[in-house]
Amino acid sequence: MDILQDLEKRGLIQQTTDRENLEKHLAENQVTLYCGFDPTADSLHIGHLLPITMLKRFQLAGHKPIALVGGGTGMIGDPSGRTAERSLNTTEVVEGFSDKLKQQISTLLDVSSESNSVVVRNNRDWLGSMTVIDFLRDAGKHFGVNYMLAKESVSARIEQGISFTEFSYMILQSLDFQKLYEQEHCTLQIGGSDQWGNITAGMELIRRSRENEDEDIKVFGLTVPLITKADGTKFGKTAGGAIWLDPEKTTPYEFYQFWINTDDRDVMKFLRYFTFLSEAELEELQTEVNDRPENRVAQKRLAEEMTKMVHSQKALEQAQKISDSLFSGDLKQLSVSEIEQGFKDVPTYQMDEEEMGLIDLLVHAKISSSKRQAREDISNGAIYVNGERQQDLQYTVTKEDRIEDTFTIIRRGKKKYFLIRYNS
Repeated sequence: MDILQDLEKRGLIQQTTDRENLEKHLAENQVTLYCGFDPTADSLHIGHLLPITMLKRFQLAGHKPIALVGGGTGMIGDPSGRTAERSLNTTEVVEGFSDKLKQQISTLLDVSSESNSVVVRNNRDWLGSMTVIDFLRDAGKHFGVNYMLAKESVSARIEQGISFTEFSYMILQSLDFQKLYEQEHCTLQIGGSDQWGNITAGMELIRRSRENEDEDIKVFGLTVPLITKADGTKFGKTAGGAIWLDPEKTTPYEFYQFWINTDDRDVMKFLRYFTFLSEAELEELQTEVNDRPENRVAQKRLAEEMTKMVHSQKALEQAQKISDSLFSGDLKQLSVSEIEQGFKDVPTYQMDEEEMGLIDLLVHAKISSSKRQAREDISNGAIYVNGERQQDLQYTVTKEDRIEDTFTIIRRGKKKYFLIRYNS
């Protein structure tokens, strides 16, 4: 199965230019392709995983991917898919974001293959040194205003208003394709469906700027679909915000849980989109979803594949250990780092005393609203210390209840967790 057939089978192609010749081009050549990543934050997020895995698929098929960090375009901001103007970041902020993204991409993709390593580049290398005169004479003259106004990224913003800065973004991204075509003989640009107008504009710039040269120009564009969820909510967003690929911003456990909680209606689509499982494996998982959805076998496999891909096998095992401990209630086996991951957002009480009666601790830590309520909670069996139910009204929390001399985990009821952290 060739690369385009595989992508189509997985539902990963939204649009292509000249599908027949693109297939022939890929079959007959080791094609250099690129995808851009603008540095709008200090980390990639889960929405970037689809283009990342697309580059990986093309690399595994023998082609040469370029991951282009937008150190130049990131100074401007893409208007695509937005209803209002972006706030512009300073040069120092964009450069810092760019360095972080370059590091992340280099860990997610194979940049050391002997035959077709992924190359990570920064478009600031050519956009940063371009003068206004160069921009207007060498690029701007090839773009008709009517042509630009017809592009969805621009036309959707006309009523609300769009600055000349964001209006010009299309030309900057077109220059990226042109420069990579000239420097790397890059002939294919891929991106999200909202990038279709920018991609085709880049193809047009390459053709128009070289129309007087005796050259057979073959350039192509391909977009992936917008990821939608069956329940109508936005993919990659949770109550806590975006799902980041940086483990300091979204822990591997939180990342693992995001995938574990995938809706039955979405899980097979996400397995096809994001993983590299074979068709035979996918069919087996589809059977599990159809016949035994309560076992959530497909969700577990999705969470395993994605956590391992983004974070590592060790991080996956740690996330699974935290999940198993929370499910079983056996919390004493967790390490401090695992507790910090699994209980990142739970209320925490700093404990100065060596020991404290459980009733007083429940009140001081605001786990129970009063001593009377604390006694009721303990008597009713609603209080657990490190996973073990505690119904002794005279119980004292001591050093023996500390995990690695740092934490005690209190649970009230079925799901309300509280951390007691001891000052060293």
